Amino acid sequence: MHVLTSLAELQSWRSSLAHAPIFVPTMGNLHQGHLALVHQAKSLSSNNEAHVVVSIFVNRLQFLPNEDFNTYPRTMAQDVQLLTGAGCDAIFAPSELDLYPEPQTFHVVPPPALANDLEGEFRPGFFTGVCTVVHKLFNLVQPQAAVFGKKDYQQLMLIRRMVAQMALPIAIVGAETWRDHDGLALSSRNGYLSPQERTQASQLFAALQHIKTNVNALLQNLQLTHANLLDLQSQAMHALTVSGWQPDYVQIRKKQDLSLPSQQDEADMPPLVALAAARLGNTRLIDNLELN
Repeated sequence: MHVLTSLAELQSWRSSLAHAPIFVPTMGNLHQGHLALVHQAKSLSSNNEAHVVVSIFVNRLQFLPNEDFNTYPRTMAQDVQLLTGAGCDAIFAPSELDLYPEPQTFHVVPPPALANDLEGEFRPGFFTGVCTVVHKLFNLVQPQAAVFGKKDYQQLMLIRRMVAQMALPIAIVGAETWRDHDGLALSSRNGYLSPQERTQASQLFAALQHIKTNVNALLQNLQLTHANLLDLQSQAMHALTVSGWQPDYVQIRKKQDLSLPSQQDEADMPPLVALAAARLGNTRLIDNLELN
């Protein structure tokens, strides 16, 4: 496996390939969920013998001033070992100076209607940082396809829209969320949880499962209404709060564009997804679940 730490090394490796690679962008501190993305990328590459490249870069642009950029775990040696075992062909691990040789005054600013909602409401500017670095990485790697996890549901939607509107010749593949035995979505930030908090952490997914069970029961009985959805959101927020969480949001949205379902949707309810973000102690977790 090649470990590429400069733009020149990436360009040299890229020029040696017969086919455009399959790309998995990450911030490192890898876990089984990341490796599942690599395995999915490898399955995409099997027909055309494309190589799989994983980037490891902690992107300053997507962290707010009070967030954990400086303390975000950097575990390069472990990451290299895991990716070698997963059959990855190359790692692109640039320095900050390589990727941002001068202040990044040009940005990819996604549409506010989507980027300033949900995660964007609580992390202003986050998606501008994400879209800017992903667009830059796409320009450098020039992949034929890129794999992103569905755990970051809103991010996946924004990346897909950016690629479509910028006419980038890249297929965006969404991979299912990888979960621990109790349903907790795997995340690098799970490592911040204390043992007691880790035991509680599955409550976030349980709240989403409760919503899904009720939505499907109401649909089966032709009783799902806009008011029902609002009640289910409130119940989930309350259940998390009384269990010691500090929820930012629990929202039921349309899968197509993450807009709010309305009373006009009751006659023919579209596919829905529940999205949640909540803090347990000092750790902020996000999750989502497609409902119908």
